Amino acid sequence: MRIGFEAKRAFKNYTGLGNYSRFVIQTLAQKFPNYQYHVYTTDLVKNPRTSFLFNCPNIILRTAPVKLFKAYWRSKGVVNDLIKDKIEVYHGLSHEIPSGLKKAGIKSVVTIHDLIYLRFPYYFKAIDRKIYDLKFKSACANADKIIAISEQTKKDIIHFFNVDEDKIEVVYQDCDGIFHLTEPADKLTEIKNKYQLPKKYILSVGTIESRKNQLLILKALLNLPENIHVVLVGKHTDYAQILINFIELHQLENRVHFLQNADFKDLPAIYQQAKVFVYPSVFEGFGIPILEALNSGVPVIAVEGSCLEEAGGPNSLYVDKDDAESLAKNLLEIYQNEALREEMAAKGKKFALNFRADKIASQLMRVYHKTVNHA
Repeated sequence: MRIGFEAKRAFKNYTGLGNYSRFVIQTLAQKFPNYQYHVYTTDLVKNPRTSFLFNCPNIILRTAPVKLFKAYWRSKGVVNDLIKDKIEVYHGLSHEIPSGLKKAGIKSVVTIHDLIYLRFPYYFKAIDRKIYDLKFKSACANADKIIAISEQTKKDIIHFFNVDEDKIEVVYQDCDGIFHLTEPADKLTEIKNKYQLPKKYILSVGTIESRKNQLLILKALLNLPENIHVVLVGKHTDYAQILINFIELHQLENRVHFLQNADFKDLPAIYQQAKVFVYPSVFEGFGIPILEALNSGVPVIAVEGSCLEEAGGPNSLYVDKDDAESLAKNLLEIYQNEALREEMAAKGKKFALNFRADKIASQLMRVYHKTVNHA
């Protein structure tokens, strides 16, 4: 089978959608090496995160012809290249597919990560919501199959777009394989010194933005012993100023540590030295940082009400998005109860095995075959 991928984000994004795009392509290329994977992108960017795309013999890279506008090529012109390459199924990895696939006789799959812009429109600009609406609705209407990355996203697709349930397949994803490995003691010490990490800390990883709700952690910190610190890893937005104001008001400067530019390769050592991982996001499509924490052997506390229970499993703890008191209570219990901490870590690691790449690759390939063979 010849499989095509819309892969702009695989080369241009280094968080959520980019991680997913790279994960899917790399996982399939390794698990099913006899297939051909044609990767279509407007720009080629080579770095340590994308190098496998250039070095894998069964991955063929395609870029936009210079004479065409890149946006037009992604949305329509690429179909001519798909025909030339004899692509049998085309997978839009991030919410969109080009027009004209049906007319060209090319089957299509699209991954929908979340519909947060509809559930929480106030987090998005009006123009962005309109663009998302056009792209997402068109993709769901015209694709032969839809992959939802969680049961929550599947429910949202059915609810907001009135899509037939039989058209949607839930296929999860794994985190990067570097989180599956235990770092040696000297590496842990090196990273602790490099980032001046505190001795004991609560960890949270994710863009510092309103939806991620990091303020809940700071409110909980007020009810925790002074030797407990918080490390917040992620790019800052305007929301960071709200956190800074809170920190200054409550004199928490020595207990809250921001890491904006942590190297990706250093993250496993940062996770593995945390006592607890907290993911207080109001709503997510899935929640990859939770999987990173589980694989790192760190107990997880997340917010209830979206898909985070799917990522965290039955042995993580969940609190209301506004309940700082409950969060503090759970954090303190984990800190003070070593047996509980070890039990949560062990069961979390076991649960994370459900998301391993070989399982995901097989599920994706079944979707492709079902799509191609469907009359």
